[in-house]
Amino acid sequence: MSLKAQLFCRKFSLLILFMLLLQAGFSQYNFSKVDDWLSNNLKEIGGRAVLVIYKDGKLVYSKAENELSSRQKRIGKFIAKRQGKDADEMMQDFTISTRERIASCSKWLSAALVMTFVDEGKLRLEDTVGKYLPIMTANRKGNIKIWQCLSHLTGIKSGSLKESMNVMKEMKSMDEAIEAISKQPMEGEPGKTFHYSNTGLQIAGAIIEKVSGKSFETLFGERIAKPCNMLNSDFGKGKVALPAGGAWSTAADYSNFLQMILQEGMFNGKKILSKTSVIEMQKNRVAKDAVIISSPAEAGNWGYGFGEWTMEDVIGDKPSDAVTSPGLFGSFPWVDTKKQYAGFLMTFNLKSKGRNERYKELKKIVDEALAVK
Repeated sequence: MSLKAQLFCRKFSLLILFMLLLQAGFSQYNFSKVDDWLSNNLKEIGGRAVLVIYKDGKLVYSKAENELSSRQKRIGKFIAKRQGKDADEMMQDFTISTRERIASCSKWLSAALVMTFVDEGKLRLEDTVGKYLPIMTANRKGNIKIWQCLSHLTGIKSGSLKESMNVMKEMKSMDEAIEAISKQPMEGEPGKTFHYSNTGLQIAGAIIEKVSGKSFETLFGERIAKPCNMLNSDFGKGKVALPAGGAWSTAADYSNFLQMILQEGMFNGKKILSKTSVIEMQKNRVAKDAVIISSPAEAGNWGYGFGEWTMEDVIGDKPSDAVTSPGLFGSFPWVDTKKQYAGFLMTFNLKSKGRNERYKELKKIVDEALAVK
């Protein structure tokens, strides 16, 4: 047998072994209702979706569904033409390795990155932003605290997510972006006014750049992406990183991040975050008497921690057993620390009606499937 043939046989054998191991993991549970949910909801969530579930140290479910309707194809071609992109490439089938924009799923990644600085003692959550960004003090916003930036509680007036993202994309530097934010009027008291926006995480991103002397993009690569083996994830590599919504990732990559959160900050035996920081991120910071200026419909009545929604109605020192950070385009990552598993639904769809109900329904079905072997 030739060397080429031997190499082919070896690779083929390894592939068969991988598929057998994967099947062994999947066979522990009955995911038929999860399959049905994915098929039945495919049209409403954009016509393309990947769902992965991680439990007990392995991937126990992975499935991609792709069936764009004729209308979705027409809209896709229109958007591609308007953006000067290849339509076939934009509408390619989703797989576990498809790289896509994840919008507000970015917030979870960014908050975790900031917490690595807290772990190292280079920042304190109670630090004021004025300590690192004099322009904020000059515009009477220096008293806002870092933890408030991570929980949308800065009290700074913000435009819609789309408006503020478009404004940030026009900025030539992080300093310019923060100067623009510093000149925005206040709309409430910091810590007591919730406005889901890009503002707080942009400020936090600027602070870690000042502390480290490195760009946000570089820091994300060094501290989160590389150690979590997220080789196809970044924040777009533009002039100014958008911590609140600028990330690109894959279902495989993002599930690695979720595994790290599930494993209390550890990934492949290496500490990325401290257990304390993971727990701090999972505590609801929005008080019952907080003024809610703006909150996305898909969040329902969830609370908010650091870069993530708390799916339980708890306030104070008790962390939520289930947390999530869904994005504008419909992707839905979640971690359930009580049931000890993580899931990630990757989609691309701007239609938000009914999302919260679908997210809850999907999680309930997955919970039930994992409860019975």
